[in-house]
Amino acid sequence: MSHLTRSSVVVAAALASAVLPATGALASAPVAAVHAEAPSRARISTAYVLPGDRVYPEGIAADDRTGAFYAGSYQDGTIYRTTPGRREAEVFLPAGADGRHTANGLRVDRAGRLWVCDSTSGVAVYDTRTRRLIAQFTVPGDAARIVNDVAIGPDGTAWLTDSTRAVVYRVTPGDLAAAGGGRGVLQPRFDLGAVLEPHAPDAVTLNGIVADPSGRHLLVADMTGGDLYRLDVASGAIRKVELRGGDVLHADGLELRGGRLWVVHNTANAISRWRVAADGTEARRERMVTDPALQWPTTLARSGGTLYVVRSQFDKGGPIGSGTPELPFSIAAVRGL
Repeated sequence: MSHLTRSSVVVAAALASAVLPATGALASAPVAAVHAEAPSRARISTAYVLPGDRVYPEGIAADDRTGAFYAGSYQDGTIYRTTPGRREAEVFLPAGADGRHTANGLRVDRAGRLWVCDSTSGVAVYDTRTRRLIAQFTVPGDAARIVNDVAIGPDGTAWLTDSTRAVVYRVTPGDLAAAGGGRGVLQPRFDLGAVLEPHAPDAVTLNGIVADPSGRHLLVADMTGGDLYRLDVASGAIRKVELRGGDVLHADGLELRGGRLWVVHNTANAISRWRVAADGTEARRERMVTDPALQWPTTLARSGGTLYVVRSQFDKGGPIGSGTPELPFSIAAVRGL
């Protein structure tokens, strides 16, 4: 199977941040929204560091059973792990493991399996105890794809966004068992192509995704359109969430806990916090923090009241722009948001 080339992925990543609507109220709203906020009371510090001078991390996952965190390198696919009390992460899976040369969204499910998105192909699933590859699921066909982020529902079903095809794939526990340690094919469950706001044909759209604890719906962000969508798991219905007080333009990773949604806005160096209705049909922005110390954040995980935020530095010699990154690469701890 022919996959999207790495150079195409880089171009697509740049489009996600640079090729945005040039006209209309939405195009100018993010800057005003960010700077209209009151000064932040959030405290930003370094939680832990990642070894290497070309890491450019993208994803992060918390293992609530062990307290460990996993982070992935967009640059070469290395997966890092840090355990409680450690300041520096260790290499958990080396670059190129199992044919992966990049890593995007990460999640650890309740069974201790680590899901690793490879934007160029699909998703790989690992046993966090043994580091054994359990299964791989790939996108069929030769058309462009960016498998970007993953959420795990309460029943163990994995949901994955494709930022180029504007679809959400589904991998059920039955699909995982049927793969039997081998390969499976990703099949779309939701196609948002017809409902997204108009955008350029090569725009990057769907990005972060989260599953409601009830298991009834998902929330997924369109980073180019600035909208949030509710996906009904049972019926397949898709509806736009009514957003009050702002939008989710540049939205990358999402985190949902206790009726609150945290959204990373990558190019804006910002994180917003929303109160989401129980049925997922509307959300009201409560706070937004912007700070250059976030260093082009791409996603986040919440644990123990702290947000652990990936400092990608994509604009410092990475896939977005030229320059020199600040070493070491790191994961930020954001408290008070």
